[in-house]
This record gives sequence, C-alpha cells and structure tokens, in this order.
Amino acid sequence: MVFVLKPGVPQQKIERFIQKIESWGFQTFLSTGTEHTVICLIGNTATIDLDSVVQMNDIIEYGKRVTEPYKAVNRTVHPEDTMVNAGNVPIGNGMFQVISGPCSVESEEQIIEVAKSVKASGATMLRGGAFKPRTSPYAFMGLGKEGLQLLLAAKRETGLPIVTEVMNQTQLPLFEDIDVLQVGARNMQNFDLLREVGRYNKPVLLKRGLANTLEELLMSAEYIMSEGNSQVILCERGIRTFETSTRNTLDLSAVPLLKQKTHLPVIVDPSHAAGIRVLVAPLARAAVAVGADGLMIETHNDPAQARSDGAQSLNLAQFEVLMEDLKRRIEFEGKHIGTA
Repeated sequence: MVFVLKPGVPQQKIERFIQKIESWGFQTFLSTGTEHTVICLIGNTATIDLDSVVQMNDIIEYGKRVTEPYKAVNRTVHPEDTMVNAGNVPIGNGMFQVISGPCSVESEEQIIEVAKSVKASGATMLRGGAFKPRTSPYAFMGLGKEGLQLLLAAKRETGLPIVTEVMNQTQLPLFEDIDVLQVGARNMQNFDLLREVGRYNKPVLLKRGLANTLEELLMSAEYIMSEGNSQVILCERGIRTFETSTRNTLDLSAVPLLKQKTHLPVIVDPSHAAGIRVLVAPLARAAVAVGADGLMIETHNDPAQARSDGAQSLNLAQFEVLMEDLKRRIEFEGKHIGTA
C-alpha cells in the first residue's frame, strides 16, 4: 500500500504520519522524488481501510494498493529511477558505469596492473574476487583477507571504488573499507546475508541466481531494502537453460522487464553469462542497446594463466578496444559514463 502526499507537506507532518502508521505495526519506506513524496507501507495491509486513511489525513493526495509482493523496490512506490552512489561513482538514472577486473585477486602486481589499465580504458569501478565460491572444493577459492587488502592497495593507486563478493555475514567486518558489497548468484536467496547487508550503509550489487525468476530477484532485493538499505544494484548474469554451447544463457529481456518493474539500476555481466571470451563484446553491446545501466566485465593481464575463469576474461588490450566501442554506444543512448 502506498500513499502519495500532497505537494509541499512539511517534514514534521510527514514524520507524524509515519509514526502513526508504524504504531499500527507496519514498516514504512519513504520515497522523495522531484514531483511526489510517497510513503509505502510494508506488511499485511489487508486490514487497513485505504479510503478511511486518505480521508482522515489531509496530507495525502491519494492512496493505492500494491498488488506485487515486492513493495520498496516497486516502481509504483518510487516512479523515478534510483541513482546508487558507489564511492564517488553514480550508477543509474542516466549514469552508465563499467565495472572491470579479474575474477580472482592473485597478487599485488596483478591487481594493480589490471586496475591501472582498466581505468585508463574508461572503467569506473574495480572488481576482483577475494573470497571465491567454487563448484569444486579443490579449486582456488581466493586469497581471502589478503585479497581484500590487495584490492584496497589498487584503490589507493587508482582511486577506483572496489566491488567484491561477500560470502556470508560473518565476513562483513572485513569489508568496512569496501565500496560495494556483491551478493553472488549462489547467495541470492541467502536471506540471513541479505538482511545483514541491508543493515549496512553500503551499496549492494545483487546478482540473479542461475535458476531464479525476476520476481525472486526482486524479492531478494526487497529483503535488503526492508532493512533500510536503498542502495541496491541488480545484476543479470545469465541463467541455466538446456543450452550447453555457453556457460549460461544471458537473459537480455530481463533488463527492460526489470526497468519496468523497479526503480533500481540494472547492470549486465556478459562474462559469466557466456563463459566464452569472444562472446563478451557482442553481449556487452547488446546490454547497452536494451537499456542496461552498466556492465561488469572480467579482465586479466594474462588470461591464459588466470587461476579462475580465464576462458571468459578479456585481456587488457581487448578491453581497451571494447571500451572505445562502448563509449560511442553509451553516448548514443543518451547516457553518461564517469562521475559527471
């Protein structure tokens, strides 16, 4: 249930109305846009007489019920696009960003070389795995805490905000200096982790699970936002289908559908979707064309020697060529890359 407030309502009256609603046992989400201020009620609102609430409160212009199970992430509640700020880098609402870096942080020399190169090519955020979820228990699982420190060293060298994956809530104290917490596909429905990152005042990049619907993705985002964190970025990274030619099947239709359903920014990860290096560039171009707000692309200074996912990683020269192409396409779409 949402209530759209009349223009110019004093903040004091809004706060009193929110306190009244919360005294009934509901959570509230306040959305302030350029044209409207909206208060969303989260909980079982079936017992509320919508018309009576509107008639008894002169600050309300109108109210409506939200039929979808997701409320705070719903575009009905927040009609305008949300802009998420990752460090000094805004994403969404016309700002397109490219996140790039290796699948795994392997050494200080590797991550700093990659960070400097992708920044020079136009990437605006650095990704790198310190903790790596792997199908095999014998595969390389990252450098852990040391990997986080190497990412921060690369940030000091380049100024690029850091995006890296947190595996569980016990690791969160290690991520105090990380700019964006990534919740990976395998953890998309780890509800304890979602609640915990929702209590952190940090942007969260939430990846779609390999066998999850868009509604399930939005409900996972709802877990985060219901704890007070509205800085959520959704990521389409491919889903599992019967097709075996690629690692996953990139669901490009997810981008415009999500943009209809939610105000949150939506980015695409073509590297994990394809698992094949030569497909990354065409899928990245397609993501721009369907309206994505950003890309996450794996790059490595020596993909043949990468300790994980080398087959899907671009080398630094390939990434530079791709970025030159993408910049033209992003500008053609009327979006901007960078901080302004």
